[in-house]
Amino acid sequence: QVQLVESGGGLVQPGGSLRLSCAASGSNFTLHVMGWYRQGSGKQRELVAMIPSVGSAAYGDSVKGRFTISRDNAKNTVTLQMNSLKSEDTAVYYCKAIVAHPARGVSDYWGQGTQVTVSS
Repeated sequence: QVQLVESGGGLVQPGGSLRLSCAASGSNFTLHVMGWYRQGSGKQRELVAMIPSVGSAAYGDSVKGRFTISRDNAKNTVTLQMNSLKSEDTAVYYCKAIVAHPARGVSDYWGQGTQVTVSS
């Protein structure tokens, strides 16, 4: 089993910045892809950004140029730096990890979600 714990959400004014962090913990696992998704009120969950253990990150079209995802493989953490925030970025943000277990294969894990509200 793997646990994902998110932190860093909150209230920010339009044009402001926030940083979200997600830490993975557990035993006997290998993190492959880590990423962030979000779900606004009345909307479907959508990809914000994702980053593999090796290689380039990918971003949703609505956040390209404003958000940056990074990860620390030694610490099993992923961070989302959000700049130039807009009201439409308001959502619950979820951390997701694709994990390999030696005996169980590949599984998806989700964090509990953290609220980001962009409002003046």
